[in-house]
Amino acid sequence: MIVVVKPGMLTSVQDLGRFGHRQLGICPGGALDALGLTLANRLVGNADGAAGIEITLGNCELRFEAPTRIALAGEAFGARLDGVPLWPLWSVPVRAGQVLKLGGAASAPRPGLRSWLALAGGVDVAPMLGSRSTDLKAGFGGLEGRALRKGDRLPLGPSRLSAAQQGRRAFGLREPDASDAPGEPATLRVLPGPEYPQFTKAARALLESDTWRITPQSNRMGSRLAGTALQRQREGDMLSAGVLPGTIQVPPSGQPIILMGDAQTTGGYPRIAVVIRADLWKLAQAPLGGLLRLQVVDGAAADAAWAEQQAYLAQVAQGLSLAGWPVAGNGSHNGTDEDREGHGIPGEHDAD
Repeated sequence: MIVVVKPGMLTSVQDLGRFGHRQLGICPGGALDALGLTLANRLVGNADGAAGIEITLGNCELRFEAPTRIALAGEAFGARLDGVPLWPLWSVPVRAGQVLKLGGAASAPRPGLRSWLALAGGVDVAPMLGSRSTDLKAGFGGLEGRALRKGDRLPLGPSRLSAAQQGRRAFGLREPDASDAPGEPATLRVLPGPEYPQFTKAARALLESDTWRITPQSNRMGSRLAGTALQRQREGDMLSAGVLPGTIQVPPSGQPIILMGDAQTTGGYPRIAVVIRADLWKLAQAPLGGLLRLQVVDGAAADAAWAEQQAYLAQVAQGLSLAGWPVAGNGSHNGTDEDREGHGIPGEHDAD
């Protein structure tokens, strides 16, 4: 059992998402950084689809009422377990009564927006439509369909770890390579969208050449960008069409919106581009006010990037397996065959 001592700005239960219901207008939701949650889950012996806790902008405090094992992904926000620093992608045993504290944005050693906490056994709230994720706008899933509050108690499922594994000393993995120079804008690779040809030549050039800022009006539904306005060759209304996480819509203001996991399933704004799946995790971790560059690539490059990420994940699975750690695969994740492909990370190392 976990007790929420301090919930922070926005903390919710999330797994890898709710798939197969878009025809009903139900978004997939789930952890905005599926890669991060997958890695954290593997570090505590869970199935990839086990539910964890997504924390936005830190300022969160959790107390553990039973022994368990935890791993944090994303921004650490100066996380401390009973005063001892907890680094991202480290698997750490926890004793009953210990308290995990995450500071605010000012405590972050580097810019970041969100954290994902995995716990051995996963958060055992009731599944809704095949997922334990919280749909905040629809008000279901997770814990009563809402963000966590002070005093909430979250049950944990049965751990796959033996007693010896549960108490094993801390060990960690290197973080995934973002391929961005420190201090430079994050680069997101994008594919041209269905309405890409409708934009002016200048707008299509600006999409790649401009530096885009993530505005404070961003949330789990979408990241609103600010930069030079993108113009269409001819204005006019469009019929609503399907949209997916990563779709970049351009409203009449000309300022792009990148849709996130909680976005609507259809939209009527022109779709100039879509962020490739392998780069969505970088967007989920990009801070408010952070800068982005967009790089147009083709389908072959997008496929290669996805294959590279899967190979990286497979290395993690192999390394953990060789170390005698349970590698649970995707477990309860109920996505497509492509969603069920394995994940992995090189670079496991032990620490006292």
